[in-house]
Amino acid sequence: MSQQYYVPESSKLPFAMAISLLVFIIGASNTVIDAGKGVQSNSYLILLLSFAMIWTTMYFWFKQTIVENHAGLNNPMLKDSYVYGMAWFIFSEVMFFFAFFFALAYIRNFAIPWLGGEGEKGLANMLWPGFEASWPLMITPDQAVFAGPEKDMSLATAYATGGLGGVLGWLPLWNTVLLLTSSLTVHISHLGLKQGNRKKFNLWLGMTLVLGYLFVFVQGLEYYEAYTHYGLTLNTGIYGTTFFMLTGFHGFHVCLGAIILTIMLFRSLKGHFTADDHFGFEAGSWYWHFVDVVWVCLVAFVYVM
Repeated sequence: MSQQYYVPESSKLPFAMAISLLVFIIGASNTVIDAGKGVQSNSYLILLLSFAMIWTTMYFWFKQTIVENHAGLNNPMLKDSYVYGMAWFIFSEVMFFFAFFFALAYIRNFAIPWLGGEGEKGLANMLWPGFEASWPLMITPDQAVFAGPEKDMSLATAYATGGLGGVLGWLPLWNTVLLLTSSLTVHISHLGLKQGNRKKFNLWLGMTLVLGYLFVFVQGLEYYEAYTHYGLTLNTGIYGTTFFMLTGFHGFHVCLGAIILTIMLFRSLKGHFTADDHFGFEAGSWYWHFVDVVWVCLVAFVYVM
C-alpha cells in the first residue's frame, strides 16, 4: 500500500531566507571590497545583520521541521527525500570548491607561464615584456614591469613559500590535526547514537565541537599573523587573493558545520534522536566529513605545493 507524501503548509520562511541571503551577499561583498581597498566603512554591519536574519529564519524553520517529525508526519518517503536533498547539497558544495581549486590550478599552470612567455601561448608575454613567471605571485604583472610594489613583499613571500615548514607552518599543521581528529570523534559519537548510548554520543559530539571551534580560532590567529606581521593580504597579488578566498570559504563552512552540530547537541540534551531516527545529526556529520576532506585538499594545493 502506497504511503501519502506529506506536503507542508504554505510558509513565508523560504522567502525570508531568500531576502536574508541577498542581504548577506551585499554585506559580504562590500566588506571584502572595502577591506581590500583599506577603506574604513560600516559594511560589516550589513554582514552582521544578514547573519542575524539567517539564523533567525533557520531557527523557526528547523523548529517547524522538528515539530513535524515528532508529530509523525515525516514518513519514510519524505525521509528519503531528505537524504537525497542533503546528498545533492553536498555535491553542489563539492563543485563549488572544485571551481576554486581548478581556478588556482589554471592560474599556476597556464596563465602565469603564458604571461611569462612560456608554452604555445607565450606570445602573451608581449603584454608584459619584463614579467617573469614565478609562484607564489605576490604582485600583478604591471607592478612587476612598471612601478613595482609599493611595499616590501619579502615577508609575505617568505610566508607563502614556507609551506608547512615555513614561518607559521605549525598553524596549518595543527589545524590539520584538529580537523582530522574531529572527523574521528564525530564518527564515534554517531556509533554511540546508533548503539542507543546517549551519554557516549553527547561526550564525543562535545569533543568534536571543541576541536571544531579550536580550528576556527587557530585559523583566525593565522589570518592575524599573516595579515598584520607578514603583509599577506587580499591585495598581495593573485596568491593573496586565492589564499584568503580558499581558506576563508572553507573556514566559513567549518563555522556552519560547527553550528549545525551544536544544534544537534542541544537537541540530544533535550531527548531528541533515537537509534533509528536521527537523520538531522547524520546529515550534519556528513557535512563535517565533507569539510574535513576539503581541508586535506586545501592543505595540499595551497600550503604544500
